[in-house]
Amino acid sequence: MATDTAAERLDSPNDVRSAVKAFIDENWDPQASLKDWLNRLADSGWAVPQWPAQWFGKGLTNDLAAVAYDEFKKLGAVGPPAGLSRMLAAPTIIAHGSDEQKSAFVRRILVGEDAWCQLFSEPGAGSDLASLSTRAELDGDEYVVNGQKVWTSGAMGSDVGMLIARTDPDAVKHAGITYFAIDMDQPGIEVRPLRQITGESHFAEVFLTDARVSAENIIGGLNNGWNVARTTLANERVGLGGGGSLGFPMSAPGGRRSAQLLEQSVGEYVESVKRQATGGRVPAMMMVRNGEALAKMAKAMGRDKDPSVRQGIARVHALTSLNRWNTLRAKAAVEAGGRPGPEASLGKLMVSRITRMSRDVGMEIAGPSGMLAGEDGPLNGALALQFLGAPAPSIYGGSDEVQHNIIGERVLGLPREPDTSKSVPFRQLKTGTQQ
Repeated sequence: MATDTAAERLDSPNDVRSAVKAFIDENWDPQASLKDWLNRLADSGWAVPQWPAQWFGKGLTNDLAAVAYDEFKKLGAVGPPAGLSRMLAAPTIIAHGSDEQKSAFVRRILVGEDAWCQLFSEPGAGSDLASLSTRAELDGDEYVVNGQKVWTSGAMGSDVGMLIARTDPDAVKHAGITYFAIDMDQPGIEVRPLRQITGESHFAEVFLTDARVSAENIIGGLNNGWNVARTTLANERVGLGGGGSLGFPMSAPGGRRSAQLLEQSVGEYVESVKRQATGGRVPAMMMVRNGEALAKMAKAMGRDKDPSVRQGIARVHALTSLNRWNTLRAKAAVEAGGRPGPEASLGKLMVSRITRMSRDVGMEIAGPSGMLAGEDGPLNGALALQFLGAPAPSIYGGSDEVQHNIIGERVLGLPREPDTSKSVPFRQLKTGTQQ
């Protein structure tokens, strides 16, 4: 847990700035190992200051947390590992886990000891996730898991999986699901990378054959997995739809496979990140989708005076700004004690649209050269990868069609789509008979 903050006054931006500066003066040492720095950061509560004070945060509002991050940005400080571990696993465990699970899992995420992946989607359970057929059967004090997951981001380097599996096939499909934290490093789990059209492999399919997970690793209670998974999915939509997420200027690596990297000094790591940023190729998943980047490219290519290009850039900039404000609204709802609501779906839809608009404007700016995916292409080839990868945001993290349904039902008050399967035991469904 974070240290006791009772003596700290963090009610104003000046209070926060003073506290962060004091922490930096006492703890920042470029010669210290990255591992040592992350431990200090986690124990101080400054790693994720908007988290609850009793669980490795400071309990700050997003506005005040942004002030803290601004101070760390001035220093160029390294933050805890980014990705699904911090974005999805930790908030879900804080919301639903036992005190013992929070103490065990959350801190390991912040100090880079564990990297997590999300074992949700299946070949027969994508948009209708509750139709999942991966099963977990009790054997003593452990569950034996059999099934297949697909489109698992980062599974190749993960230590722990956020697994949802069916533990009661006689219950209706939403009620018989349990949420587990499963060790990925065991003989019963096989990970096969999936190659995308861009040539990259961000996703994988995962086969579970008699894999085992302790009953102590159930998050949120037996057969309550759907409720827990909704928290994970809501945080995912906020993260994927975020127009201005809070965080450090750079993040440390995470997971047992990064243990050696965590032994290098903070200074060495910062310099290596800077070298990669100036000389490396931009991955397709890190797509250019903001007006500022497009305007810079248009000016460099002599297209900044073209009325059509200027209007396209303005549309991207306007929608990006709207999405950033919508994200702040979603995060404010969480601060008020709730969980991300329809705002998350709105953000997810806007990111899909922004990505496609940015692709179209970028290709209009670049012309035929936009097809070059090598280092001689615009943005070091990233524009061509963006063109190929642009459809992805409308599919992953919950398709656009799913988000439209959520908004229609929860915002507009439209009737839900008829679904007779909700009242039928899973075992009696066509999917359930495959057990």
